[in-house]
Amino acid sequence: MAKAIKKPAQRQVLLHLEDVWKVYQMGEVEVAALKGVTVEIQKGDFVAIIGASGSGKSTMMNLIGCLDMPSKGKIFLKSQDISQLTESNLASLRGITIGFIFQQYNLIPTMTAFENVLLPLEFQEMDDKAAHERARYILDLVGLSDKTFHLPSQLSGGQQQRVSIARSLVSDPEIILADEPTGALDSVTGREILETLHRLWKEEGKTIIMVTHDLNLAQYAHTTIELKDGKIINISQRKEK
Repeated sequence: MAKAIKKPAQRQVLLHLEDVWKVYQMGEVEVAALKGVTVEIQKGDFVAIIGASGSGKSTMMNLIGCLDMPSKGKIFLKSQDISQLTESNLASLRGITIGFIFQQYNLIPTMTAFENVLLPLEFQEMDDKAAHERARYILDLVGLSDKTFHLPSQLSGGQQQRVSIARSLVSDPEIILADEPTGALDSVTGREILETLHRLWKEEGKTIIMVTHDLNLAQYAHTTIELKDGKIINISQRKEK
């Protein structure tokens, strides 16, 4: 009997930017921060967006995160043209699809680590018992099960960033979008945070998109997108060892 031929795994595009421009009006002058960017981001990839200051990284991050709209071109999130969605529908799609990690953590100082992580689930009106179990599980996943009831002021910078990562994960988003996630940390702690993100990619199957100016951090990624003057000048992929 003939052997069945195994079909290659089908690629799934989570994000697609199609000829995207972002133009800002600065007085009487128009400044193009992004110029005709076209790129696809596949499910299960670890992407680093790199470039010097002023290259368009932050603008691209805001557009990828659906926090802003392009001046020209289209952005598709899970095959949906975001410009065709109502504000509430876009917020809902973004909320369940993308988890954000910021350079400055953005934790609420009067809330414990557990309460900070729990917050997104309260907005989703999840059952209390299920939400508490989920928050505890995610804190354990990032190695903070012993810091559950600590306030941010009682945590180190690296621990606060882990709480931020846990908060981004608790709703089980498909995409983790990290903006300079180690920018406020020393090099050793920063490496630990990148190893956490790498583990989430390899072991949990998360799609990671990281914006960074640090080429050493970009080495953790599988795909690197390099920007210069608002344009993509290179896309490269690292071979798995």
